[in-house]
Amino acid sequence: MKVRNLIGERFKERPSDCVIDSHMFMIKGGYIKNVANGIYSLFPPTKRILKKIENIIREEMDRIDGQEVLFPVVLPGSLWEESGRYESVGEELLRFTDRNDSKMVLGMTHEEAAVHLVREYAQSYAKYPFMIYQIQTKFRDEARPRAGLIRVREFTMKDAYSFHTSQEDLEEYYARCYEAYNRIYARCGIPEVVAVASDSGMMGGSVSHEYMLLTPAGEDSIAICGECDYKANMEAAESIIVNNADIQMGDLEEIDTPNASTIEEVVNFVNLPITNMCKAVVYQKNRDDKYVIVFLRGDLEVNEAKLTKVIGEKVHAAVITEQSGIVAGFIGPIGLPTDVEVIFDSSLKGIEYLVTGANKVDKHVKGFNIKRDCGDVDYKDITKIIDGGICPKCGKNSITISRGIEVGNIFQLGTKYTKSMNMQYLDANGESQYPIMGCYGIGVGRTAASICEVHHDEYGPIWPITIAPWEVQICCIRADDEETKKFSDSLYEQLLSEHIEVLYDDRDMRAGAMFADADLLGVPLRVVISPRNMKENLVEISSRDKKISLKVNKDDVVNEIKRLIKQLYDEINQAVK
Repeated sequence: MKVRNLIGERFKERPSDCVIDSHMFMIKGGYIKNVANGIYSLFPPTKRILKKIENIIREEMDRIDGQEVLFPVVLPGSLWEESGRYESVGEELLRFTDRNDSKMVLGMTHEEAAVHLVREYAQSYAKYPFMIYQIQTKFRDEARPRAGLIRVREFTMKDAYSFHTSQEDLEEYYARCYEAYNRIYARCGIPEVVAVASDSGMMGGSVSHEYMLLTPAGEDSIAICGECDYKANMEAAESIIVNNADIQMGDLEEIDTPNASTIEEVVNFVNLPITNMCKAVVYQKNRDDKYVIVFLRGDLEVNEAKLTKVIGEKVHAAVITEQSGIVAGFIGPIGLPTDVEVIFDSSLKGIEYLVTGANKVDKHVKGFNIKRDCGDVDYKDITKIIDGGICPKCGKNSITISRGIEVGNIFQLGTKYTKSMNMQYLDANGESQYPIMGCYGIGVGRTAASICEVHHDEYGPIWPITIAPWEVQICCIRADDEETKKFSDSLYEQLLSEHIEVLYDDRDMRAGAMFADADLLGVPLRVVISPRNMKENLVEISSRDKKISLKVNKDDVVNEIKRLIKQLYDEINQAVK
């Protein structure tokens, strides 16, 4: 490919609406073009990158006995009604009716389609286990698309579904897929991706992991222990709080607290530590708007994913009305309306003396003691784990909170979908059983953008050679010089004949502008041919990451390029286990 023919423009200015570097470079470098909010067209360099990532994924999925299939983008709503997700999934599922008034959806995930495909085929235990996968366009009506290909509405994803006759068999295959994912990310040039325990959310199931690329640009928060191998998404990380009874139990006393409705104002008013505050956070259930109040220690925050799991349905921030009987800013456990669901977080355990709302305007209660004043309560873990918190695995105060981008996930789904969609098989005894499922996803475009996010400098992307759009870029400086142009053309043809992926820039332009474009294209090896070097029979070869810089005799350049390409591949493959 010659740069002069390459579709897409590269420019100097930083786009104003880009919040992270990968988005900026992919717009600035001619990789993507916005079509609508969260929807992009892809220029040739991006398409080439994604194709390479997809091929790596295919090879690793085939290696663990996966069979590639293809599901429709548009699915009948009836399939989602079978699983129960047509109503339970929120607005991110795009629903519509066709010309026959049939309910339809745009697939955002394909568990239902997978079960539909194999439920007639897999009616005997002898058919198991097996795994099917696809690489397909999906649509999720994301409320807040951002960051280029990191969070979009339309995206390409690999999703795989395995079917088993026992939990033990699922766990064995889950471990194989776990390692396959590690190989995929290492081959893509990001071996630093970590697997963290996660919440299964709308997917269901009891065991799940997310693969996170740690970067400050990430939207997810990850709890990582510095003393052991514990890693978990904030949504799933157990929050362990140990309280000391520094203030002994006292009498219950109602006090006036005029204009003190926030935790900070109450702390200043009563002159007690924030850890002795019993904070109230109010939600409403999405299904019926019933109020749910979480009481927790004053310095902590509610983890809404944990709350959803505890109550079994989704919630939203409450709109407190006069009719509710809830006094905003002065909420406490004593005197609440009887139709309000109350949850006590485990962060309140062991505190003998608390300050809480009195459920009256401008009034709080001092000396509140949960056991004495409310009896035995069933504490739940509802809070977010904190930086410096206790590790759930080793028990040390060694948790740090990092940011990360989720580039993949795996779930042990159990029988959630096979039961709801009545997929059964006959076991060896002739009895009907429900297959057990696993689910394994990788966002292809998100992976590419994430690689760019962690592999770039101030000038542009530094693509790992395994997924780079081209392996080598030739820069012909002074194409108007006959010898230089002749040698550049010859080298281009030689590299093509050697099946090396080469991008050739022979435009008549300043060297600085040519190099700036080359930086934005991020090709791993750059070969510079100029009149000055031709006089010495030399060619300059450098790597995009600046670790390689040398001059070689022009007669040896092809062999040297082949050697360096192998070296770059070997460096990446050394991290593949």
